[in-house]
Amino acid sequence: MGGQCHSAGMRCLISAATSQAWAALGADASLLDRVSYGGPSGGLPARLPVMELARATVAVCSLAAAELTSVRTGRAVPRVRVDDESVATAFLSDRLVRVDGQAWPTFAPLSRFWRSADGWVRTHANYPHHRARLHAALGVPGDAGEETVDAVAEAIAGRTALEVEEAVYAAGGLAVAARGPEEWAKSEQGALVAGQPLLTTSRVDDAPDRVLGDAALPCSGLRVLDLTRVLAGPVATRTLALLGADVLRIDAPQLPESQEAHNDTGMGKRSTTLDLGDATGRRVFEELLDEADVVVTGYRPGALDRFGLTPEALAGRCPGLVIAQLSAWGRYGPWHERRGFDSLVQVATGIAELEGSPDSPGALPAQALDHGTGYLLAAGVLRALTEQHRTGGTWLVRLALTQTAHWLVHDLVSAPGEDDGFDAGRRLTEIDSPMGRLRHALPPVSYEGGPVNWARPPGLWGTDAPVWVGA
Repeated sequence: MGGQCHSAGMRCLISAATSQAWAALGADASLLDRVSYGGPSGGLPARLPVMELARATVAVCSLAAAELTSVRTGRAVPRVRVDDESVATAFLSDRLVRVDGQAWPTFAPLSRFWRSADGWVRTHANYPHHRARLHAALGVPGDAGEETVDAVAEAIAGRTALEVEEAVYAAGGLAVAARGPEEWAKSEQGALVAGQPLLTTSRVDDAPDRVLGDAALPCSGLRVLDLTRVLAGPVATRTLALLGADVLRIDAPQLPESQEAHNDTGMGKRSTTLDLGDATGRRVFEELLDEADVVVTGYRPGALDRFGLTPEALAGRCPGLVIAQLSAWGRYGPWHERRGFDSLVQVATGIAELEGSPDSPGALPAQALDHGTGYLLAAGVLRALTEQHRTGGTWLVRLALTQTAHWLVHDLVSAPGEDDGFDAGRRLTEIDSPMGRLRHALPPVSYEGGPVNWARPPGLWGTDAPVWVGA
């Protein structure tokens, strides 16, 4: 399928990856001719087709935003231009963000690969509670410093990779044994993932449609409750904020968040803390929920059920919501309740082996599963809003990092491209923020007449009032 070129330097052939993702969203294939591609490539070099994943996920998110813009303005669907340099820079945004020139480490010293007795293990211990659980599982004192790194290395070296994985997960921590793609495919969880679509969107009831008034931005006037943590969920809600939504992120006060991470993914949003186990916090949350249009959750499946946040409970309480749920491993199979992050999914699904060498595992050039899934999640919400405008109903969107990983490994093909002078610096900008002078990546989601930057920088995490703007 071909698009129409509008200026020099644009590639007009619609990629197979974009077509696949747009079809997964249940969208009108004829709109694909609104998309064209351009810009310098070469920013995400990898053996796997990472650039195709990145380009396609941003393309369908941009097209879904353009489609909803058409719904709200009554005009033709705007054209979409996908710029490779902008896309690659955005996928690296967590590594490129600076405050007063200062960078921050994206991984803590105990979040890394370790040699086990029979292979490799990757742990994730960026948060204090995850570090404490890793220490407890391995019988290592919790003191900081090189001695702790050495002690963890020694403890893991004396066990098999699967023994470490099971012990750490039993303690509530995060560790995954490195598997090859064939080994993952033969596992129960891997086989179940292979039978899933890239994502699902479904109408769960016949609630009347919520009237979307005329607006220049597709998400203007919409209120989004953001119950997500690093990284895919915040990327999605950051995108909805770009498109005009009032996004309020809510975290539990007892779960610390990295201000440095929020500097990247908090663009355009507000952030507060509420204890949903406390009567006052629960009352405030329910008042916010009553006025919400979209609820996005990114905790492991079941973690929020006790607070009445199952799709069934939400649909009964707030008919006409769009509910979006993100997980690491999927909401099915023996791993469905496990915590997970992009780096761990890469290790479990064989990506680390495919990107590595005979001597050690490797990694993708960016947290591409997180970023790609984040743009797919935002696209799913936008498409659900479009369908809700047409037919009403409460809508449910579900994604999993493992499903995105399966798409990358098994369904995408690297397209010929030119490494023609990628420079992330051209897609970075600076703004004053409460933290200092903030350098950040510009948004890659783009369509004719759409926003070119967020309306506000991130603030100090957890310090905003738990109210809707204008309430």
